[in-house]
Amino acid sequence: MNGIIALETGFENVSQEQIETFFSKEHIISLANSFGDWGIGLILKIVLAYIIWKIGRKVIKLLLKFGRKALNRTDLDAGVVKFLVSILNIVLYAVLIMMVVDTLGFQTTSLLTVFGSGALAVGMSLQGSLSNFAGGILLLIFKPFVLGDYIVAGEDEGTVVSIEMLYTRLRTIDNKVVMIPNGKLSNSSITNVGTEGVRRLDIEIGIGYDADLQKAKQLLADILADHNDILHDREERVVVKELADSCVLLETRAWVSQDNYWNTRFALLEQFKKSFDANEIEIPYNQVDVHIRQS
Repeated sequence: MNGIIALETGFENVSQEQIETFFSKEHIISLANSFGDWGIGLILKIVLAYIIWKIGRKVIKLLLKFGRKALNRTDLDAGVVKFLVSILNIVLYAVLIMMVVDTLGFQTTSLLTVFGSGALAVGMSLQGSLSNFAGGILLLIFKPFVLGDYIVAGEDEGTVVSIEMLYTRLRTIDNKVVMIPNGKLSNSSITNVGTEGVRRLDIEIGIGYDADLQKAKQLLADILADHNDILHDREERVVVKELADSCVLLETRAWVSQDNYWNTRFALLEQFKKSFDANEIEIPYNQVDVHIRQS
């Protein structure tokens, strides 16, 4: 009963003539024509948007294929080429989606505003990752090292096994994998010791001040000359590097291949020690002399 009263109250200001006009044949036909025109327009927009989408995808594939071939002709690293093609793919599909949305009649300005706000929020929350991402791009473009190089970066060193967008992986001599953030790596000093394929091996060893200096130098030179992994076509030297507090510091300098560097170093250290022991050449160690005075 209350609903009927409310309905009657709502229509009490509507005249009989207005009601008859609204439900007249001419008005119903006009409404039907308007709805038909809207429906036909919507169908046409959907069909046109679908056509734009299908054609746009084919155009994007052609552009990506052309861009990939053009980039492969340059000196850019394969990782850089892959990255640039991915960015181009994202940009082209973003443009295509905006065209489709605009064809359907939606306001693209508001969508761009929402997208920009979201991108800003994501960027603020991923500052560290974006720094590593930018560092990865710099490493791939400027190529301070490539796969297989042995590098020293701060406290980390090893053979480069992969250069990714966020991290660079190194394999140490004891077969551990170290992941270094590209942001840190691109802003630090990098020593690439594997570029030439050979590396100079410098080994320091001290002898006592009372030891026979010339004999010690000759023993070290003989060991270098007899070692098979030393590249004998390059310079080999034994020098007095420093007159230290507790010893005369000698240094051997020879060249080895990058792959044999550590094995040769370990072998030479052992041979130096054995040779000095056999020839009674003292290798001093740090010690403290304490004098006690009695009154």
